Amino acid sequence: MLRQHSAEIGTEGRLGCGPLIPPLSDTLRPLRQQVFERVRSAGLISRVQVSKDLGVSPASVTTLTSELIEAGLIEEVAAPREAEQGRGRPAVLLGVRAQAHRVAGMKLSDREHTAVIVDFAGNLIADDVVPRRPGPMSTSELLDAVETLLNRVCAKAGIARSDLSAVGIGLPGFVDTTSGKVMWSSVLTDRAVPLAAAAQARVGLPVAIDNDANLVTLAELWFGAGRRLADFAVVTIEHGVGMGYVINHRIYRGAQGLGMELGHTKVQLDGALCRCGQRGCLEAYIADYALAREATTALNWTHREGQSISVLLESLYDHAKAGNTAARSIFRRAGRYLAVGLSNVINLFDPALIILSGERMRYDYLYAQETLAEMENLAIQTGRPRPPIEIHAWGDLLWAHGAAALALSFVSEGLLSPARSDIAAQ
Repeated sequence: MLRQHSAEIGTEGRLGCGPLIPPLSDTLRPLRQQVFERVRSAGLISRVQVSKDLGVSPASVTTLTSELIEAGLIEEVAAPREAEQGRGRPAVLLGVRAQAHRVAGMKLSDREHTAVIVDFAGNLIADDVVPRRPGPMSTSELLDAVETLLNRVCAKAGIARSDLSAVGIGLPGFVDTTSGKVMWSSVLTDRAVPLAAAAQARVGLPVAIDNDANLVTLAELWFGAGRRLADFAVVTIEHGVGMGYVINHRIYRGAQGLGMELGHTKVQLDGALCRCGQRGCLEAYIADYALAREATTALNWTHREGQSISVLLESLYDHAKAGNTAARSIFRRAGRYLAVGLSNVINLFDPALIILSGERMRYDYLYAQETLAEMENLAIQTGRPRPPIEIHAWGDLLWAHGAAALALSFVSEGLLSPARSDIAAQ
């Protein structure tokens, strides 16, 4: 089952953000953190409903919400009156105090850098996009780009950099979010870079980093189609191929924080060369540089080698739509490899939903009916329906929203951590 999907991230209003975890399903976190997250995800909610959802006494909810209000993290909001309810005191609802904190989220990629600033309730304040020259950068150059982009988006928001509480950064490659270290990335010439610490020292703000596929998954979990799902997969097809997976409403990263590298699973022994230096990776057959490489050879486009990959892909797609057999066969071959990858995701994880995300998903030949039929044949025949597949052809601003969600989570967990005995002191 294939579903097309489009939406705008960052709409204003009390829509809530963050995963919508069912009542009584997550009791490991501190109760005041659960109360705060229930308010945040609902947008606006009454104390009575919080009590029902969490299965705790109204008195406990009253005490905890009073602490959160005193700390400036949530606020009381008068509920809109219905036409027939003109008498008596208006109902009071709880909502996140949007102005309590602001955070920035950044996506650093091979083609451009994007950034957003959101308030504590997840509302978009400003965004910016900066094109960049292709090719990896040194750590110093990358830090320069981070600082420049942060200054630009802060200027757009009309705030000082010091007004931010944290910055989230996403980039492709092998990223250990716990240690803040980038083991390898296509945008960096250096390896094993302690990027979180280096960026924090450069911009003077707390910095959290993660793999960009995890961050687009966070964006879906906080703002998109995954808010109500306990388990789902996001497969990203852009400059590379990535995957994020949510288990029980939480991103799964693996024992060392480097898991879910679907793009670097092997689909061909001694096959095509991947950017990671190994051969036969899935990415080496369906990522944009792989399609451009195939086009240069199959269509004898050696005279176009100086052109950008984006221009080559647009030309390849135009040729495919016009009926060019070689161009269509390139997309067909990539689609077959994509079917292999998706069938493996189904066989391993049995997700409730698979989201194919990234600007490259506008190339519909990648997920044509032949590709989906091949995926059906490759997945285990259980007699049960396959998970639905949704196509989200969003650009890098979605990924930057995921980085902002990472920063929001970093800030709120720090404020509500059991190690902090007095949240009002934060």
